[in-house]
Amino acid sequence: MMQPSIWQILIVAALVLILFGRGRISEMMGDVGKGIKSFKKGITEEDQSPSPTIDSKPAEVASDKSPTQDKTAG
Repeated sequence: MMQPSIWQILIVAALVLILFGRGRISEMMGDVGKGIKSFKKGITEEDQSPSPTIDSKPAEVASDKSPTQDKTAG
């Protein structure tokens, strides 16, 4: 298996810099960092919050007749 040489790595790095530019790369890395921080924050908040409970109260059952049917029923 062939490993990349230092020159191949430098050429790839130069191409990436030319295509994206320094500002765009640093902006993307900042976005990745913010995403990781918000992910970690969400995980810790989920661990600290109590598990949600389901209401034992049954949902209200809608009547078979709508208000417009009552008016025309006569």
